[in-house]
Amino acid sequence: MRYRKFKDIEISEIGLGTWQLGSADWGQISDEDAFKILNSFINAGGNFIDTADVYGMGISESIIGRFLKTTDKKLFVATKLGRRGDESNGWPQNFSYDSMRKHVESSLKNLDVQSLFLEQLHCIPQEELASGKVFDHLRRLQEEKLIQNWGVSVETAEEALLCLEQEGLASIQIIFNIFRQHYAEEFFAKAKAKDVALIVRVPLASGLLSGKYNESTQFAANDHRNYNANGDSFNVGETFSGVEFQTGVKLAQKIAGMLPDERTAQWALRWILDHPEVTTVIPGATKVSQVESNVASSDLPSLPQEMHEQLKDLYQKNIRSSIRGRF
Repeated sequence: MRYRKFKDIEISEIGLGTWQLGSADWGQISDEDAFKILNSFINAGGNFIDTADVYGMGISESIIGRFLKTTDKKLFVATKLGRRGDESNGWPQNFSYDSMRKHVESSLKNLDVQSLFLEQLHCIPQEELASGKVFDHLRRLQEEKLIQNWGVSVETAEEALLCLEQEGLASIQIIFNIFRQHYAEEFFAKAKAKDVALIVRVPLASGLLSGKYNESTQFAANDHRNYNANGDSFNVGETFSGVEFQTGVKLAQKIAGMLPDERTAQWALRWILDHPEVTTVIPGATKVSQVESNVASSDLPSLPQEMHEQLKDLYQKNIRSSIRGRF
């Protein structure tokens, strides 16, 4: 495992996304399997874990909190707030200081820690970002030592550029993969200049870039790749990066044929890591073998520049026009 700088800390360039561990949007995962996934990740040298308060409404955070008690290894856990729909602080009333503090305190309890390493705004409305009040609340929570660092998870390049103007911003989390290449040109250099970490989510386009799906692949009823395939429940970009599934399968097959060998998922992650501005990539996993595959991408050599140019050309000519939703 290789590591990259998050401020003055070394974090693993392959992190672990834990949306799956919430057992709400990817099918069910037992606590036993969740612990196996987490153990496999840290045993491979991983030390950065990303979660959110809405992943199973606290289930993912709570599993991680229990897991932290089983290891002496130094781990850095990032969580998110802003999308909860509970009765007293539901969307879109989540953005007062009192509501945000309540959600931070909930995450602290779930994770069983005194202070959050990284709290991120979770794809909240752009008008809330533009008003700037949420950032003042985060600074206050940081001053109160409830959070150590704060960042944002965004849906669009416009939102990322807006957030980069905020003093104290530690990180921006984005969808970035072979299906979503434009961000690199639009704000990567600016993020690097401001020493803002880039955390990459949906790196395999919800599994499409693993090369394992075909036109007849079916997903469980409680899997977002079923119920949100067309953006019926939340931003369509969070599922298959906004590309219609059948179209995505064909594009993924074409991409697989361009990569060096059959390790399609690993090379897709390597493509992301070839961008030096990226701090960490956070693929999720529902089984240990996926963790092992993801982590192995850290040891692959960089893709040839010619291949990067070919994939960029494919994106511009055949992929970008297929993306649905805000990006």
